[in-house]
Amino acid sequence: MRLAGENDIYRKLGKKIDNLYVRAPWNETWHSILKELFTIEEADVAVKMPYTPATLEKISRISGDEKNRLRGLLDTLCAKGLIMDLWSEKHSQYFYIPNPIAIGIFEFTMMRSGDNLDFKKLAGLFHDYFGSVHAANFSNHEQISALRIIPVEESVKEGRLTEFFDYEKVTALIEGAGKLAIGMCSCRNEKLHIGEKKCEAPLDTCSLLGMGAEYGIRNNLAREVTKSEMMDNIARSREHNLVFCAVNTRRTSIAICHCCPCCCNFLGGMTKYGYQNCVVTSTFIAKINAGLCTGCGKCVEVCPVSAAGLYSANDPKNKKKRKANVNEALCVGCGVCKVNCAAGARDSAESAFR
Repeated sequence: MRLAGENDIYRKLGKKIDNLYVRAPWNETWHSILKELFTIEEADVAVKMPYTPATLEKISRISGDEKNRLRGLLDTLCAKGLIMDLWSEKHSQYFYIPNPIAIGIFEFTMMRSGDNLDFKKLAGLFHDYFGSVHAANFSNHEQISALRIIPVEESVKEGRLTEFFDYEKVTALIEGAGKLAIGMCSCRNEKLHIGEKKCEAPLDTCSLLGMGAEYGIRNNLAREVTKSEMMDNIARSREHNLVFCAVNTRRTSIAICHCCPCCCNFLGGMTKYGYQNCVVTSTFIAKINAGLCTGCGKCVEVCPVSAAGLYSANDPKNKKKRKANVNEALCVGCGVCKVNCAAGARDSAESAFR
């Protein structure tokens, strides 16, 4: 089978990925990333794959590739995190689908280990490219994002638990997932390789659920864990004040990200580039009880998107006294501020957030 020229095939591949649900605009950085990740033969197969899940038989028929050769290429692309293989119990076979730039190619590439990838080079390329991704996807006030915020469960006021749906709860997503796996946080791994990781958050936090876990385990991108191990992973991330973001799918999410403000590319889209729609906010926005607030500034310190601030309390007896406030336009509803607030009496640990 005749292949297109090198530059032509990578340009076609770029167009193919750009037409998936997350835009990936063409530029020389993206061209360099694609050449690092795909061989010409792999790029040719990916270009010819349908946009929707397709069987080996269908891809072979469309591409003209012989099945055994094609199966080898698809297996390699899956192991690289460039396409997904989804097992269907009903049809007793795999269905293959191309991955978008995010959540997909970037994340699974930076979750890989034990091969000959130049991670430092790729981390630098991805870092340079994400500004273009943010602009292409969020500069026109788009309302859809690949990630949605899940609030820390302890931050939701008891009286509002009836409004707290299962898809907004980390524990509910884990309980209903079936298979579970933990892999490398792609964003922190990227920032580590370019010397910009400023936090002490661990690398092994990315939580894969259900089909996502099966894909990660099968392709050595993550390790299978028990429900208890996954809950320990969640608890550790809470201690590091990480923000939980689920992949924004209509049904059960395939992954939960544990995001820090210094490394996360989606939160960075808000704080670095000013696109407030980079993530879908939760339904819970922080509110301050000014009567309880002591102005300690802890909420300002831990807020991942700089939505909390201090202002004068207008106390004539203490002109230096401050109170916290929340910019509701910036707040993503993660709950990190509330679980870190201990403004009330020590015995009740009542929060100034409501």
